Amino acid sequence: MTIHRPTLRSVQAPSAVVMIRPLFFSTSKDAGQSSSRSLIGEAQADIDFAEQAYVEISTAADELIRHGVDVHLFEDKSRETPHSVFLNNWLSTHAGGYVTIYPMHAENRRKERREDVIDLLKAEYRVQDVVDYSELEEEQQFLEGTGAMVFDNVERVVYAVPSNHADRQALEQFCNHFKYEPVIFEAQDAEGNPVAHTNSILCIGTGVALLGSDMITDPAKKAEIITRLEQSGRQVVHLTNDQITACAGRAIELHSKTEGLLIAMSQGAYASLKQEQVDLIEQSAKIVQLKLDTIEQAGGSARCAMAGIHLNQRETEVEAEKLVEAT
Repeated sequence: MTIHRPTLRSVQAPSAVVMIRPLFFSTSKDAGQSSSRSLIGEAQADIDFAEQAYVEISTAADELIRHGVDVHLFEDKSRETPHSVFLNNWLSTHAGGYVTIYPMHAENRRKERREDVIDLLKAEYRVQDVVDYSELEEEQQFLEGTGAMVFDNVERVVYAVPSNHADRQALEQFCNHFKYEPVIFEAQDAEGNPVAHTNSILCIGTGVALLGSDMITDPAKKAEIITRLEQSGRQVVHLTNDQITACAGRAIELHSKTEGLLIAMSQGAYASLKQEQVDLIEQSAKIVQLKLDTIEQAGGSARCAMAGIHLNQRETEVEAEKLVEAT
């Protein structure tokens, strides 16, 4: 069967990403809560995990580049930021030239915010304004970027599950500023544990959406969300709880200069999918598998390890000269 996927640019799919390659990664989900613990050298296992994470991010970046996605790869040499690989929690970018910095729940994770990343974006892309919400931490209001929020940039909707990582008031402030409609809903896993990050159960692409619909607790809200996604022209792929555990929801749509739309997900996420689900996804985007076994042990996956760049590139000096000559 020949599949004809969209090749045009989509406001949903960035063609470039920022990634952080960590030297002192920890698999502990609570590692970000303490700055006193030495995160490497306590045991050989710590060293092994750190080395594996370093290789995984390096290989993932190379794989994305091979598929026509631009990757700005930064290195983190600090022992105090074991989860810096998950930069999507403190950084996002938006069409029109906006960069957003977010308030983080774990005090230690606030150290992950980096001026050199912002400087790179300003140097290579058209940045009109940097909107910094980090001061909300003083009011105990947290909103952890594209972990807490899942954007539908086509319909201008933000989907969010309220939690310690997604404060309702902070969410409303963001949506008012950026002119998004908030769709807030409760969700929990099979054991009744509340969902911490919305991106664990929802991935929205241009023509497809992956949704852990069984985790939405309110049947009416569940029906509303499915209807919204379908009416926006997307195929909804319903993920089981086991597939959510395998990080199938933590995928991200990207745009390749050579291959059109891509869905980047971990090998484990892909392995959890049924063939009919794969077929539905690949009607609109090519799946790119990334080996992320180690970083997934800390609770994140492909979506979490990338900050998509929804900004226009600056003209190079040569291009600017050509433009002047033409006029």
